[in-house]
Amino acid sequence: MLPGDGIGPEVTTEAVRALTAVAQRSGHEFHFEEAPFGGAAIDAAGEPLPAQTLALCRRADAVLLGAIGGPKWTDAKPASRPEQGLLALRRALGVFANLRPVKPHPAVFDASPLKPELLRDVDILVVRELTGGIYFGDKTLTETSASDLCSYTAEEIERIARVAGRLARVRRKHVISVDKENVLATSKLWRQVVTRVMAREFPDVRCDHMLVDSAAMMLVLRPRSFDVLVTENMFGDILTDEAATLVGSLGLLPSASLGEGKSGLYEPIHGSAPDIAGQGIANPCAAILSAALLLRHSLDLEQEAQALENAVGRALERGQLTRDLARPGKSALSTRAAGDAILAALL
Repeated sequence: MLPGDGIGPEVTTEAVRALTAVAQRSGHEFHFEEAPFGGAAIDAAGEPLPAQTLALCRRADAVLLGAIGGPKWTDAKPASRPEQGLLALRRALGVFANLRPVKPHPAVFDASPLKPELLRDVDILVVRELTGGIYFGDKTLTETSASDLCSYTAEEIERIARVAGRLARVRRKHVISVDKENVLATSKLWRQVVTRVMAREFPDVRCDHMLVDSAAMMLVLRPRSFDVLVTENMFGDILTDEAATLVGSLGLLPSASLGEGKSGLYEPIHGSAPDIAGQGIANPCAAILSAALLLRHSLDLEQEAQALENAVGRALERGQLTRDLARPGKSALSTRAAGDAILAALL
């Protein structure tokens, strides 16, 4: 458990409560260990990813993260900021495939700026490459110029394409690979490698290609046209935040970061939201849904994962909403009350 910063501890607490309830309901026993990470670790140990925290994460079957960062640490040297700890953790754990499901719930269609008819039956799985690209490339910065190197190897692209292909096979068998092939050399390689992998290893899966600017437009114009969307690190980061408009709030979007084995890193895609930290109003749904992904991918507990996801859905259907989802003028639940509502809906 890495509660992190801002609202991270608040939403992580609710995710742990949900996992504990699932364990009690299904006859399992989960063991939780907590460690400092991000800004909290900088304050406690002088660095965002202490060696003891990393060692604990490597021993664990899964890691559940709240959120990191905040204005308190923005003036730190770049290598000492909370976000660098997250990049280092992802690389150290070898979690190269970030899965971000986007499935708007009819009960909160009105929280999205899009028309309800555009949202019906939308079910997208974004597969984002997580340990390559511009975020990890060499960087330079002077008073007059700066540069960020974006690089990918064929091997990095092959392995993320395989993840997308395997996931598409158990869904609607359609992969859309997103790049900027008309401008970027890395995208030219990306398209070539994805095309080759899909043709050779997944002939039963339809594979299309789309430029990232077109994909950004299509996500809001025809979101039903997407099944599995696979893309590189920065494009995936941006597109999934855009996809939050479909579900109505960042507070509803979970993620799973996976590598070659069963262990994974699970976190809501939202940030630490320092402006509301400590007020008890954050939406815990994304953290709880991330816990459901943990049950599915790291612990092989599919029925328990579905039960937790269904509980979140039932709470939404009953109008038990936090402030980010409630209509103006309507009462909203606190973080703890929202967690209570989901636990009460867990059948």
